[in-house]
Amino acid sequence: MFFRWTITRAFSAIVYLMGALVLVACQKSDVTSKLADTSSLGASGQEMPDWLAQSDARKGFIAAPTGQVTDEQGKVIWDFDAFRFVKGEAPSSTHPNLWRQATLNNQIGLFKVTDGIWQLRGFDLANMTLIQGKTGWIVVDALTAQETSAAALAFARKHLGPHKVSALVFTHSHADHFGGALGVVSAQEAKARHLPIVAPSGFMEEATSENILMGPAMGRRAMYMYGSRLPRNEKGLIDNGLGKAVAFGKMGILSPNTTVHLNQQTMTLDGVRFVFHNAPGSEAPAEFTFYLPDFKAFCGAEIMGHTLHNLYTLRGAKVRDANKWASYLDDSLRHVQNSEVVFNQHHWPVWGKPQIQDFIAKQRDTYQFIHDQTVRHMNAGLNASEISEILKLPPSLDAHLSVRGYYGTVRHNVKAVYQNYMGWFDAHPANLDPLPALQASERYVNLMGGVDKVYAAAQEAVAKGELRWAAELLKHAVYVSPQHEQIKALLALTFEKLGYASESSAWRNFYLTGALELREGPPDKGMSRDGLLDMLIQTPVERFLEAMAASVNANKAEGKKLKINLIFSDTHQKFVLTLNNSVLHHVQQKPAHDANATLTLTRPFFMKMVLGQANGKDLVLSDQTKIEGSTLDLALFFSMIDKAPGNFPIVTR
Repeated sequence: MFFRWTITRAFSAIVYLMGALVLVACQKSDVTSKLADTSSLGASGQEMPDWLAQSDARKGFIAAPTGQVTDEQGKVIWDFDAFRFVKGEAPSSTHPNLWRQATLNNQIGLFKVTDGIWQLRGFDLANMTLIQGKTGWIVVDALTAQETSAAALAFARKHLGPHKVSALVFTHSHADHFGGALGVVSAQEAKARHLPIVAPSGFMEEATSENILMGPAMGRRAMYMYGSRLPRNEKGLIDNGLGKAVAFGKMGILSPNTTVHLNQQTMTLDGVRFVFHNAPGSEAPAEFTFYLPDFKAFCGAEIMGHTLHNLYTLRGAKVRDANKWASYLDDSLRHVQNSEVVFNQHHWPVWGKPQIQDFIAKQRDTYQFIHDQTVRHMNAGLNASEISEILKLPPSLDAHLSVRGYYGTVRHNVKAVYQNYMGWFDAHPANLDPLPALQASERYVNLMGGVDKVYAAAQEAVAKGELRWAAELLKHAVYVSPQHEQIKALLALTFEKLGYASESSAWRNFYLTGALELREGPPDKGMSRDGLLDMLIQTPVERFLEAMAASVNANKAEGKKLKINLIFSDTHQKFVLTLNNSVLHHVQQKPAHDANATLTLTRPFFMKMVLGQANGKDLVLSDQTKIEGSTLDLALFFSMIDKAPGNFPIVTR
């Protein structure tokens, strides 16, 4: 066996070396020209036959909602009529392929998938799916906001009858699939009725940790990615690739009482047989798909859909494994063998066995191609930027509507594969310890003769259509002279042109939001967390203490040693917080005798502190709190915890 293994390894090495030599020889001759500025950003690519998609997006239509969904204060959470302008031919301010996707996503309302299965589409970014059980509806995914999920369920009852909810299924740990849980059923009702709440293994930890630890930074970048500040018109937000937009309302969560922890797990919910297939580390850290034998239907959750998805999401998140994702799609080809319809938690279904097989196979091969070819080029010595410039999908994949880059793109997914394996360093010694952006920009601009010469060069680049080069030049100039209105205006115009040419909704939203920020400045405040209270109350205290540790101002904490007892009077949890070496640790244990102070409080008051609704005065005077020991030391402790504003500038530093 050892001999055979040695021969195999030797043969593989020879083949690899020969291939690498040929590849490098070819690449060295053309990589310089390939890395030059491209003018194909706005190209439509191959003509894509989409008559089937147009038909499928409308198939099973029952009724469409109109008007608006508002919260208790009258604030508009969702406007069903906001995207009615998306019709007809694509305007010059929009990539034609993205406009086509926007028209498909404009099919909003209640749809019949097959007998006993319905979907509500266009009530939020994701879909809500209803499955008929013996006693009521099994609800699959609860949208982002309580207001939109309640509106979706009410609309379904209006047209299908007043059915109760008999079970709730969360396909994965992203907020647009669980945030509206309390609009489906209240926590009290779910507990009283012993309602089955089903989720994949690791769901609760992943769902809460992402929104707590990195909430301010991800929320700020989400404003860019989802275009929340952009007007709804042909020069602003037209679509988000996965769906129309994200609803920013009250967000909650319900803790699952039934967990799918096996690779394949069968269970019956309200008389309906489910065969769950776990797919962790694919589109989400915790995710599953499922097959419904009684309906001959398969739910692909979000590991498949009518767009190329993200291996790296531009709002910021852990990189996703393309190889693993492709393997789950390959598994799905076997899971759907008896399926007559595949429905997913974004977009419209796919009907017919041949169409289903082709749909999933194209998705699988796209992620596998991006993975394999990126790795091939990595092993030949190219870095992430170089690979992203030259890697193109083969025509057989590129022409397929469901893998076009309306959301994720080949370019930034290539960089995700590189990052997954190689990290941030491209192995060039000059990039081991480069100058920070502002310092580098100052030197570049000085070397080029000052901001006026940079501005003139950028004007020339824009006139030639070299928009990426113009953006690079102007980025440095704006960093150096953030008050120079002409430079900011030209960069805004450049971003605008790049946005209009982008097939990806995420790229378009980033460019156009960057232009908006250059013209109007960053938002007055970050994304509000007030609507998160119903979710935060379900979040383990440990997540908040981890976030508190990540908010310690190291300079303020230098040389300080503090120990604080934290006692929750209503939940009877006790923690000891220790600050030393500018690091905050927490341990769940009985109070320490040598603590500087002991703070006793209720969980609701703690939530007010987390949300910034309670200050130091409230802490001292509230009847929900009690302080023992040194009040000064407790005040000193909290003074060292920074509160992230969530509205930091991005295009200016």
